Parts: sequence; C-alpha cells; structure tokens
Amino acid sequence: MVSPDHPRLHTTSPMAKPSVPRNKSSFCLSDSLLFIGGAFFALVLVWSLWSFLTPTTDPSPNLGPLGDSQSKSASGADWLNCGEDSAETTFYDEPELSYSIGKPLENWDEKRKEWLKQHPSFAAGARDRVLLLSGSQPSPCKNPIGDHLLLRFFKNKVDYCRIHGCDVFYNNALLHPKMGSYWAKLPVVRAAMVAHPEAEWIWWVDSDALFTDMEFKLPLERYKDHNLVVHGWAHLIYDDKSWTGLNAGVFLIRNCQWSMDLMEVWASMGPQTPEYKRWGQILRSTFKDKLFPESDDQTGLIYLLYKEKEKWGEKIYLEGEYYFEGYWHEIIGTMDNITERYREMEREEGTLRRRHAEIESEQYGAYRTRCYLKEAGNGRGSWRRPFVTHFTGCQPCSGDHNQMYAGGSCWDGMRRALNFADNQVLRKFGFVHRDRLDSSLSPLPFDFPAAD
Repeated sequence: MVSPDHPRLHTTSPMAKPSVPRNKSSFCLSDSLLFIGGAFFALVLVWSLWSFLTPTTDPSPNLGPLGDSQSKSASGADWLNCGEDSAETTFYDEPELSYSIGKPLENWDEKRKEWLKQHPSFAAGARDRVLLLSGSQPSPCKNPIGDHLLLRFFKNKVDYCRIHGCDVFYNNALLHPKMGSYWAKLPVVRAAMVAHPEAEWIWWVDSDALFTDMEFKLPLERYKDHNLVVHGWAHLIYDDKSWTGLNAGVFLIRNCQWSMDLMEVWASMGPQTPEYKRWGQILRSTFKDKLFPESDDQTGLIYLLYKEKEKWGEKIYLEGEYYFEGYWHEIIGTMDNITERYREMEREEGTLRRRHAEIESEQYGAYRTRCYLKEAGNGRGSWRRPFVTHFTGCQPCSGDHNQMYAGGSCWDGMRRALNFADNQVLRKFGFVHRDRLDSSLSPLPFDFPAAD
C-alpha cells in the first residue's frame, strides 16, 4: 500500500530554487544515484508487502487457541494451555459438591479459606468484596410496561455496582423448580456462595428495589461481627410479633458456614418440602397480623429470630438507622425537597459542582458526606437521599399491585425514583432529566446548579 506522503516525492514545490546547469559527469553521477535509490526503494517495498501477506509462525510449541497473553489466568498462573490444568485440587473437584438447597455443605469456611490461599490475587481485598444478586421470573411480564421497568431497575443496579466496584449477577431462571416467587432467591444466594468463594458478602436486592443514593457506600465495618444484615426493628419482632418486623427483600449475607446452615433451616419452610402447608399454619398462628396463609421467606426469617434468638440472633444485624431498604410510599413525596436541598448545598460549594470522572464518584460522595451531611440525619424525616427505595406491593411485572395503591401511583412513583437515581449517574455524562416523569434529557450547563 502506498503511503499518502509518497506522491510528494514527485511534485515540485513552487518555492524550489531554479535549476543550475550541470556538466556531463554530474549527470552520470546523478543518474547512477537515482537508479540505486530506486532499486533499493523497490526492494524495501517488495519485502514489506511479502511480510504483510505472509503470516508469522509462532515457534513456541505448547500454545493453545488463546494467545500467550490471553492464556494466563487472573491469578497469573499459566495453566490454561491445551492439555494442562492447575496442579492443585480444590473443593470444586469433589464429586459430592452441590450448589443446591437441600444438600448441606460442610466445612465451607475451611474450603473457602484454602481456595483463597491457592488464588492469592483474589485473596487481596476479599474481606470487603461484595457480589450483588437480583432476579426475576423466567417468562415475560404480563404488565405491558413490566419488562421495561425491570430493565430500568436492573440498569440502576449495574450503575451502582460500576460506581462502587461490586460484581453483579442477575438471574431469571428457577434454580429449584419448586421454589418460586419470594422463595426463589434462596437457591440463587446458595449457589452464588459456592460459585464466588472470592466474595465475602452476597447482597440480595429484589428486582423492584433500586438505589436512590448512588454515592452511599455500605458501611461494612459496622457489620464486622455479624453474618446477616436486614432492614428491621427488634421491638416489632420480639414485642409486637409482627410479620413486618423486617423486610427480606434486601439483605446482606456473609459467605460462610453459618450462612450455609441458616439457609438450609430457612429454606426448610419453603414449598419444596412436605411441611410447607404446616409451616404456613405455624407462621400465621404465631404472627397474628400475617395476611395470607402460605409460608413465606420473610415471616420464616422472623420466626427463626423470634423462636431461636439464642442460635441466630447474635449474628443478625437489624439495620434501622438508615434506608437499607426503604418503603417507597413514604419516600416518593420527599424527593423534590431532597433534590432542592442538595442543589442548595452545591450552590454554596463549588467542589460539589465541579465536573469529574465517574470513577471519582466515591471520593466526591465521601467529601459530601464528611462535610455536608452530618446534620442531615438518616431514614424517615431526613433530607438525605434514601439509600434503597423498595416498591413493595407494586408488582411491576405482573401488574397485580396491592389494592391499597392505585396502579398509577406505583408506575409514576417508579418513574420518579428511577429518574431521581438516573440523574445522579447521567450528570457525570453531561445530561439530566429535567422532569422526573419524563425520560427525555437535557444537556447539563457548566457549573450547574450555580448557573441554574
């Protein structure tokens, strides 16, 4: 291929000096030099074309279909070549290993510890590594806008995980054919623990819950002595015996043997067992305000806390100091006021208005929290953004919402919350939803909101 610069060798510049008469010997010397130069140029051109058209043979003998740089594992071990494997065995090599509920796994702490020892690159930072899980039913939604809403809810979770560096897995298949509806999450969490030994925490977030404070980061240090974190209130569980004493739609569970054991006991109340109907009767007779007769995961967990507090309660953290999971109906009406309070804060502080890369979001969020949100409070009555807003009772996929809500209030509330969260993300990309009920975007002016 000829370079675009080559034709210039054959042009005459209008600024060139006029030619000077030369003698015969100088003509011969010039002609000879031109001939030699032309021959050399032709030789280089032919060699270049030949090198381009002829593939280079790799002399190394044991390369697989992946290139040498691709054949290395994340831990740096060069064992992905054809016919080779890691010399060390792990729990994955045990034939009896099961990912399923109903088949207890023993010595999980030791097995996971040994796996991390064999994979040192994953061991670094493992104490704070989080895997977020969510999911929905295998079939399309009955609600005409249900699939669109679930997609937006999922995008919200992906946005949060991208900003904060946690992995995410979305499941839309039943890992246990008899454990559907609200019970379907337990087989997913159980399988994820085995599939991700590098993760210290598994974080389940229901498909109808979303992050509405994209800057807030889980205070993992707060939970260092606990293995399960749920949004709940001790007095509602132990004093009032209410089935709403906690919400199991969002929970954080440590990847450890204690959690494996809890999952087996918890799941024993599920629809895959012959005792399912009896458990429904037990739960309803124990918690008088329970509205339906079936055994459900939330009431089952409350039952374990109430009846077996000594066994499980010490390691379960009932988080009620911030919106670990917040009820949408009490949150949606506060979002306009919260938005204005944040804008006031940013009008006063140029650092918070400053444009920055999305990857810097955690640092800017920490700055805002440290310097401006100490007096904002958390939870109900606070003007701080709610961490997670959960649309319990709205059923975006089926559309069979709780009759205490109008369908329009659910769908409008979801759009408002989704755009409220989306604005925090899109701002890093230079755009914003001006109307939280409208999906259209506007460019964000420089130094917003000072110039708003």
